[in-house]
Amino acid sequence: MMPVSRVLSTLILMAGAAAASHATTSGEDLADAAGRPLIGKPAPRFVLKSIDGDTIDLGRFYGRQAVYLKFWATWCVPCRQQMPHFQHAFETAGPDMAVIAVNTGFNDSVDAVQTYRTRLGITMPIVIDDGRLAAAFGLRVTPQHIVIGRDGRILYVGHLADARLDAALSAARAEPAVAVEREERSAANGRRYGVGDPVPELSPTTLDGGRFQFRDAADPRPIVLVFLSPWCESYLAKSRPAAAANCRRMREQVSELGSVNGVRWLGIASGLWATPEDLHDYQSKYGVALPLTLDESGALFRQFGVTEVPLAVMIDRQGRIVGKVAARDTRTATALRRAVDAL
Repeated sequence: MMPVSRVLSTLILMAGAAAASHATTSGEDLADAAGRPLIGKPAPRFVLKSIDGDTIDLGRFYGRQAVYLKFWATWCVPCRQQMPHFQHAFETAGPDMAVIAVNTGFNDSVDAVQTYRTRLGITMPIVIDDGRLAAAFGLRVTPQHIVIGRDGRILYVGHLADARLDAALSAARAEPAVAVEREERSAANGRRYGVGDPVPELSPTTLDGGRFQFRDAADPRPIVLVFLSPWCESYLAKSRPAAAANCRRMREQVSELGSVNGVRWLGIASGLWATPEDLHDYQSKYGVALPLTLDESGALFRQFGVTEVPLAVMIDRQGRIVGKVAARDTRTATALRRAVDAL
């Protein structure tokens, strides 16, 4: 008899071949790249809390049930288009598979998620990620599908609700229950830095190939970190016009202040739905002069606790975080200027 792992691989490859005649999207490319180093690895054992207050211990499923996680956002158009498929997967999962909706927590809120759930009539458990799941599963796109086999190992990572996903779900459910060695639960997602904390000694690579030193003894000027998304102004213009306007205003205000010689600036772009080429296009389209870096893994966003763009983080000459200018503050034209002057 063919081993179960061979059967799973064959089913997914057959489905992939059937879909090969269809051009893949950039979203699928991003999801495939994120999933490549994860396939076959043990899935993390996080304990999650749903928006209804229920505790979901992922580790308790391993060995008994397959798990289907879908990363999504209320502002994401393909997420909405795929929701009927996701709801159907939940309704037909039975006892063989746990289905959990994972909101990315990026430019979203509990109220927005609850309203979305009611409007679309989705009924599966929903959690809002605090960054741990995004880090563990290399989140790069929405939606991003994660299928975990009964053996507790990651079987599939993808973007489209297509034959490949359906094959992975069927294969995962078809696995027999197995004994899985219990491990320690995954730790919290590292240190987070807030107002009053010294910044870490980081040196991200900028778009032009240089290095931006957070702690630079040769250049002790204060720093402004501008967290952004290159698609915020364009993609959210219809679905979230207020958010798009906030991003535009922050960009314009940063452009006006960027020539201040007494401050070092760094734009940090989210890696969600973004590539270096996208960031180059953003820089060219809007004439952005400050150095930019792509936070492809999301590590900088997580370390500074950033879940919404735009956001500016103010760092004084001693390397200590002294304030933040959030999206809502961009409505006041002088808010960023006052914060920069205070440095």
